[in-house]
Amino acid sequence: MVVFELFPQQPDDICFQEVGGLSVDLEMEAVKEGGQNRFTWQLPVRTKYEDITLKRGLIPLSGVSLWCKDALENFDFKPCNILISLMNESHLPLKNWYVINAIPKKWSVSNLNSTENAIAVESLVLSYQYFMVI
Repeated sequence: MVVFELFPQQPDDICFQEVGGLSVDLEMEAVKEGGQNRFTWQLPVRTKYEDITLKRGLIPLSGVSLWCKDALENFDFKPCNILISLMNESHLPLKNWYVINAIPKKWSVSNLNSTENAIAVESLVLSYQYFMVI
């Protein structure tokens, strides 16, 4: 379940079939110590959060789609906090990630092929400041 702190929202706005990219890396800086030639110290500098990719079946009209359209077409960015929940079979959250100040970075639709009977999937790539595991 992916809940955007946006209005208006449709009931389908929380349903995504795939969420990818929830990861954080620690950037390190190599520092050489005078007189020590066997190794360099690796010191932590900052954390770096990867972009999040959300995928779902294409929905004709949704609050999330309007938010993306406004940002990508009109360059009117409105950062939004997002709650991503991993649900169990009873639809109860097992783990939650709270994403801070997300903005849309890329929106795309899967290939449309008239010879296949496949669902059109929209993908949304979000850039953000950081996330917290809650």
